[in-house]
Amino acid sequence: MLLTLSPKTLSSSSFFTVHKSQNPKCKSPDSCRFKSLKCSFDRILVKSEVQIERNLEFETGETFFRHESARGRDLGVLSATLHKRSNGSLRVLDAMCGCGIRSLRYLVEAEADFVMANDANDDNRRVITDNLSKVERGTGDERRWVVTHMLANKAMIERYMVADFFDMIDIDSFGSDSSFLRDAFNALRLGGLLYLTSTDGYSSGGHRPYNSLAAYGAFIRPMPFGNEIGLRMLIGGAVREAALLGYHVTPLFSYYSYHGPVFRVMLRVHRGKLHEDRNYGFVTHCNLCGHSHTLRFDELGLMGCPCSDTKASSSLVVSGPMWLGPLHDASYVTEMLELAKEWGWVSEGTGMDLDKLLSIMIEESDPRLPPGYTKMDEMASRAKMNSPPLKKMMSALVKEGYAASRSHIIPNALKTDCPMSHFVRIAKENLHS
Repeated sequence: MLLTLSPKTLSSSSFFTVHKSQNPKCKSPDSCRFKSLKCSFDRILVKSEVQIERNLEFETGETFFRHESARGRDLGVLSATLHKRSNGSLRVLDAMCGCGIRSLRYLVEAEADFVMANDANDDNRRVITDNLSKVERGTGDERRWVVTHMLANKAMIERYMVADFFDMIDIDSFGSDSSFLRDAFNALRLGGLLYLTSTDGYSSGGHRPYNSLAAYGAFIRPMPFGNEIGLRMLIGGAVREAALLGYHVTPLFSYYSYHGPVFRVMLRVHRGKLHEDRNYGFVTHCNLCGHSHTLRFDELGLMGCPCSDTKASSSLVVSGPMWLGPLHDASYVTEMLELAKEWGWVSEGTGMDLDKLLSIMIEESDPRLPPGYTKMDEMASRAKMNSPPLKKMMSALVKEGYAASRSHIIPNALKTDCPMSHFVRIAKENLHS
């Protein structure tokens, strides 16, 4: 078979082309296409000034920086610390480090033995080095940190080629770039942590199905719980890539933040493929009755909705394949919560408190809960009624024998294994009780 490859199909890990920066300041004829996009970025870029995060001072220079991402950094530091405590050592690769605040926090708070702070843009070297210099660099085998400037893929390939593996790799990427997944798995120690990112809300919302198919192997259609689909799409892409290399991954936690939006998942990587595929498949949603369901590959010919007399219902939307299992590991997130309490990181009164976020994640970890969530406003609209209080609705569902939890993604929504028709009935009964 003869294949023709266009330059667009080459990943950034190709050895045939060397790029100086992942964000080059080029003057190409096509640069006018990106003027509007550049303007939106300029409003987010923070001028160099002293910032403070968790009592650590740092500068941002001209790097892309968001204060709102601090919660995701908190979660990464908690995970890194648990790994250090259970394994005795911690080597971190911050593959797209920006100004270096993540690297600094891994060094100071997680007490990492070594951090490789990599950013493709060497214009950021001064600000990264200045920030990390708050920790003594060390020399030789006692070296604590190093700053490099390579494409993320190249940084991981070089470490893999010399068998220099990491306990944790943090990839805070932009959009839906998944080209680095295979290189990340190769550069990670078995049992290590891989912290992935997506900021592609269009794909998770089902508005770019062919883009999600190319990036994560999942054809995503619009569904009312698209932000959770974004997390499952990201995990599913990692599951697929890991299987190709003879690995399997376990989600330790999954975190959605509305700014961006940002989807972050922490995965633990193990040797050996999964022996069953029950947690990897498809999600269906009926726009007519609101019912959602999951399907394995061998059930695709049987899909339908209880509200329709025919299998081929025009109201039925199918997305996948993606991760269908729990978004978090309950015991692991419980350890994170205990550590956050130990450090005094709870009840701080800033947005959703960290302890509340972790507590909801523990609720969401119930293996009986299927993908998706039900917005109380949507349920009320279908039932033509006022929405009952969230806590009252949860108690009623549990009393009826269903699993129920809050969603960390959206405040006025419930995750439950209760079918929509029963959900409406229970809601009506409790509204008038």
